[in-house]
Amino acid sequence: MIPEPPRLFLSMTAWRELAARHFARATHHTAPTRRRRDHGEPHPVEDFLFQYYPYSFTLLENWHPGCGVALEWSDSPALPERFTDRHYAIDAGRLFLDPSRLAPKERDRLTWIHDLLVATRDRAPNFACHGLHEWAMVYRGKEVRHEKTTPLRLPQAEIDALVESRAICCSHHDAFRFFAQEARPMNRIQPTLERRVELEQPGCIHANMDLYKWAAKAMPWVGSELLLDCFELATELRDLDMRASPYDLSAWGREPVRIETPEGRRVYEGEQRRLALKAAPLRERLIHGLGVATG
Repeated sequence: MIPEPPRLFLSMTAWRELAARHFARATHHTAPTRRRRDHGEPHPVEDFLFQYYPYSFTLLENWHPGCGVALEWSDSPALPERFTDRHYAIDAGRLFLDPSRLAPKERDRLTWIHDLLVATRDRAPNFACHGLHEWAMVYRGKEVRHEKTTPLRLPQAEIDALVESRAICCSHHDAFRFFAQEARPMNRIQPTLERRVELEQPGCIHANMDLYKWAAKAMPWVGSELLLDCFELATELRDLDMRASPYDLSAWGREPVRIETPEGRRVYEGEQRRLALKAAPLRERLIHGLGVATG
């Protein structure tokens, strides 16, 4: 039985215009990365989200309305490939996402993401980490993640001295797992994948960057506008992350946030707070969209 279509309705002209505008906005990010990839010219900031998160350019470029929106549709032309019957239903000339088509495993995954986001939202934020995770990753210099593209801006001894002199309180498992082995015991928290719901908090730049990941995993149910909003926030967070790191980004026009100084730590905390405020409504929109999809 085909469910009742959503009440919000977009004419074919209206939704195709939205899709075209979305594509133009998305290719502002994807096209330069494609060009750099084709020419072997990596960018340590702007390419990261396409490397660290395993999602295609087309996921960002293809437009989906999200749950609760019906699109005007006719029998021709053929249904675009992205509007698959795995997710969409057609009834009386209307095309719409049908949550009843969610497989149990997919519904469970979306419910888990929803619960993680709620737990993160409801936890007190921590703005005292000062970006030390990137420094802990290169501690002792045995493994320097970005050494092929980006030099360090400080001698190794100064990097090590800062790591040893400051309290490290990283709560994010995916950041902590890249710590140098010698730096791991210095972290006040020992986050694991299993403790993610227990530990993630809304001040963390990695938890806020991950809003893009969770939106990508929740596609097409949450809609492409939210996905792209989360991606663009993630680019700002990544920029702060790398400017506060011990890497030298002067070749890419980035001035460092010198967290090795009191003033640099104040600047970092101010930026971290600003971006956490931007992340909060995106998290709420994700929570709402996931709730609609999973019932």
